Amino acid sequence: MQKTQQPVALITGSAKRLGRKMIETLHADNYRVIIHCNRSRSEADALARHLNNHRPDSAAVLQADLLDEACWPELARQAVACFNRLDVLVNNASSFYPTPVEDANAAQWQDLFGSNVKAPYFLSQALAPELARNNGAIVNMVDIHANKPLAGHSIYCMAKAALLMMTKSLALELAPAIRVNGIAPGAILWPGEQSIVLKEQDKAAILAQIPLQQLGTAADIAQTLLFLLKAPYITGHIITVDGGRSLSGASKA
Repeated sequence: MQKTQQPVALITGSAKRLGRKMIETLHADNYRVIIHCNRSRSEADALARHLNNHRPDSAAVLQADLLDEACWPELARQAVACFNRLDVLVNNASSFYPTPVEDANAAQWQDLFGSNVKAPYFLSQALAPELARNNGAIVNMVDIHANKPLAGHSIYCMAKAALLMMTKSLALELAPAIRVNGIAPGAILWPGEQSIVLKEQDKAAILAQIPLQQLGTAADIAQTLLFLLKAPYITGHIITVDGGRSLSGASKA
């Protein structure tokens, strides 16, 4: 395949929710996009068909379980092969659920650290040579709870704190060829997993902590991503997108 002149972005976990919106936003900005999924293949294929109908040969789908260490080199190879280049890696795929300290176990640790830190690190490592060739960028989806703990979610918070430090460390190590930044969302979308059901009073408590008094949208995150990709003199920074929530104390909701 002839090397495309359009920039190419791979976003992990991008068949649904925030990842999907980021894919749609970059595609609208003339990127070719690679939609990664694990279990959401039908949603990923439907999104790719929609985007390719709008602009032929502009979207591809890759399926891989990021907890499987053996998949990382092959996923990196396939990502570059899709359009014969890669300019952007967005480490978005993430597990999120409560782990009360009295019930937490090693399997949860492996899952939360694996999806939030280990896979992003080694996928970044595998794709660094190609990203460097194109003066590319890595953007990691961090969390406001990397700095302020969320009660009952200690393993998740620790994993996101590690991702925050990974972002800063790689920004230093991969410069000047690759810029590395992060986005720390606050309350953007209510959790979609069936195992996490927020009561209306819990939602109200969260909104009460947000100075802007409203939930954020997926578009808020996608536009922040686009800004970071168009800001060539920013690296090693985490942009907080939370309506001011992090200005308050540690969250208990």
